[in-house]
Amino acid sequence: MNLPEDFLRRMEHLLGTEYVSWRDTYDQPAVQGIRINPAKLSPKEWEKLSPWNVRPVLWNRNGYYCEPDSHPSKDVYYYAGLYYIQEPSAMAPAAVLAPLPGQKVLDLCAAPGGKSTELGARLAGQGILIANDISASRAKALVKNLEMAGIANACVTAEKPQKLAETFGEYFDKILVDAPCSGEGMFRKEPDLIKSWQERGPEIYAPLQREILLQASRMLKPGGELVYSTCTFSLEEDEEVVDWFLYQAPEMELIPLVAWKGAAAGMDGKPVIRLFPHRVEGEGHFIAWFRKRGKWMKTDKKHQEPKRLMADVGNEFLEWEHFFAHPFDRARMMVKEEQIYLLPEEFDSSWRLRYLRTGLLLGSVKRGRFEPSQAMAMTIRPRDYAQTFSMKREDERVIRYLKGESIQLTEKEKFIKGWVLVCVEDFPLGWAKVSGNGLKNKYYPGWRWQ
Repeated sequence: MNLPEDFLRRMEHLLGTEYVSWRDTYDQPAVQGIRINPAKLSPKEWEKLSPWNVRPVLWNRNGYYCEPDSHPSKDVYYYAGLYYIQEPSAMAPAAVLAPLPGQKVLDLCAAPGGKSTELGARLAGQGILIANDISASRAKALVKNLEMAGIANACVTAEKPQKLAETFGEYFDKILVDAPCSGEGMFRKEPDLIKSWQERGPEIYAPLQREILLQASRMLKPGGELVYSTCTFSLEEDEEVVDWFLYQAPEMELIPLVAWKGAAAGMDGKPVIRLFPHRVEGEGHFIAWFRKRGKWMKTDKKHQEPKRLMADVGNEFLEWEHFFAHPFDRARMMVKEEQIYLLPEEFDSSWRLRYLRTGLLLGSVKRGRFEPSQAMAMTIRPRDYAQTFSMKREDERVIRYLKGESIQLTEKEKFIKGWVLVCVEDFPLGWAKVSGNGLKNKYYPGWRWQ
């Protein structure tokens, strides 16, 4: 790999006797990883189900290495949201932050959603995840990945950190700042980043990272935790940003991170984590863990009830709801522009933010009919829905369904008129509607098998 000479000189100064071992990794292929979705299944269940040989990633209980010929993006389990394709080192920040069910969590620089999907899954449907990216176009991919993972209690926003800080105040229990950076640690995996680095190096990103961290600290409760991570080797973006942040925000303190096998401490001896490709099976990453001093106290203002327009949902929604074992919580439902949402329990209608998604989109009301959403399908437990059609992974109709084709049913496969949840091995894929002796495909066109 043709790496810039000035970058190599700086890395040689940084690594000393380890430089040659580090440089040699760029003649080797990058490793491939997936992180299974704990909202869908456990690691033990995945190990029994996996169609390929996998090895666990040391620093994340949900992470696995895949063989080079496994092609996880072209498997039906990917479309069922059972895993997210993620570079192994990038699995570390969310594992360090480790939110608990019921907590209020912010992923401040969230797109495309690799870390948000794990944070949301660890909440187990309780509490709230605010997944933000300043770019609305990048946040669209974030929405899709959260929906595919079946995360129902997330709000996706596209705001500047300062606007969020003004809105929330000291609200969050845990915050992840996976900051924009020069990307030095990803050169092997994404060589195109080299050109970007030559045009916009560490000196461009460090001031931005500092400002993002300061705004993030404003939104953290006393006693709350914040993880700062980058995918760069640059001292200017890593240890120097940590030093600056601790000086500017004296209410913040470092939580010591104990280096796991292969991981390194900070270059200045700080108890942070550095991941180098010659030490671990993964790319370059930096992680620092902070806590806001002070004892946590419940200071949340009383949430305002959002306006409810449930009278407009129509009878078809009620008919569709009857297929569920339990009705939806009416107190959390909202209708906006013919779309029906189930809001997170912690949602506050006084937040004036630019949303791309507020909680779970249940579906849309069109000409007096209700059409359940693809996002809704991905959150359902098949045992809770009466009309479920599950196929074996090897059934050729699975791929046909994912391509948007209708499903032919056998004589034994009978359903009454209405919506059917289509699954593979009891994991939801999407919707279909009964039509004669088959199922009319309602799989979302934007997600179809390519």
